[in-house]
Amino acid sequence: MIKTGIEAMSFYTPHRYISLATLAEKHGIDPEKFSRGIGQEKIALPGHDEDIVTMAAEAARPLIDRYGTEGIDTVLFATETGIDQSKAAGIYVHRLLGLPANCRNVELKQACYSATPALQLACSYVARRPDRKVLVIASDVARYDRESSGEATQGAGAVAMLISADPKLLEIGAVSGLFSEDIMDFWRPNHRRTPLFDGKFSTLRYLNALIEAWRDYGENGGKAYEDFARFCYHLPFSRMGEKAHRHLAKSAKAALDMEMALPGMLYNRVVGNSYTASIYLALISTLENSEDDLTGKSIGLFSYGSGATGEFFDATVVSGYQEHLFTQHHQAILEDRVPVSYEDYVELWGTPVAKDGEELTFEVEARGRYRLAGINDHKRIYVDTRA
Repeated sequence: MIKTGIEAMSFYTPHRYISLATLAEKHGIDPEKFSRGIGQEKIALPGHDEDIVTMAAEAARPLIDRYGTEGIDTVLFATETGIDQSKAAGIYVHRLLGLPANCRNVELKQACYSATPALQLACSYVARRPDRKVLVIASDVARYDRESSGEATQGAGAVAMLISADPKLLEIGAVSGLFSEDIMDFWRPNHRRTPLFDGKFSTLRYLNALIEAWRDYGENGGKAYEDFARFCYHLPFSRMGEKAHRHLAKSAKAALDMEMALPGMLYNRVVGNSYTASIYLALISTLENSEDDLTGKSIGLFSYGSGATGEFFDATVVSGYQEHLFTQHHQAILEDRVPVSYEDYVELWGTPVAKDGEELTFEVEARGRYRLAGINDHKRIYVDTRA
């Protein structure tokens, strides 16, 4: 069987954030409600000239610069904050990155889950065409109504993964455990800018989907709990990952070792929720923040998307993986960010919306290479500032 998996992966998050301590002070509540209660410290905030396309291009750029475009003939863009009902966001990214014209391009959606089927589809494709590569991108802006119970679980970020038959980071296992059910725990109708949700119900269904997917994984011949060195979970907030890990360990009748999951939560704590990208941000965080050498070890991953679909699968860390990480680049992104006041947060939260074809021009706020310059006649205008 041809080995397929992740050759390299990189993430991007905007350069501004609001501290949850600032949010707590504004609302007159104990900051520990956020730092301890949900395990979060910061919310990443995109500027008006940043969106899922610019973040996706920024996340993918290091992969293109290091590994080139040769062999890439597919772009799979996963998001739940799409910018168009018809045109895939990846089409814009394709141009910005200078990818070959002979390339398929499609957008996938199922709440926070869709990057996982994108990854699985990519692995299946390169197993059939080992001379080809697939660029999988997960990019989202998690935005909730201000002063709602979801406000503290906002965030923004993108993860890009290069999938090939020469996985230099992780080999993706062939076995998955799946579970779906039709529920209304989180959803966003077309007429709404922000989602509707039932937080307590969603937490319960997340945990149920985890156990159902884990059982299906085992019945399909998956690995035993004790075979795993690390676990990564979908992280709407990091405390959810802790709850999930406790729940899984209990179901597996195993001793609880939270260190098996904590390294994957470090980046999420300071980025916030990134929807489709969150589990893969956790995967990057695990590889870059685990003190021991993970070569040859197995990582269990649980991907969840409200509404709802869950999948449990595994990945094996490849020898020499450290040489293909972007740890210094990622740490520089996080360290170079700046905090904003509550007033600035409110201004950034209220992203202008073009109506009836009106023209909008956005001032330069993004620090990255790519930005949304404006919207005119219903058309989004993206630019490469180095072109």
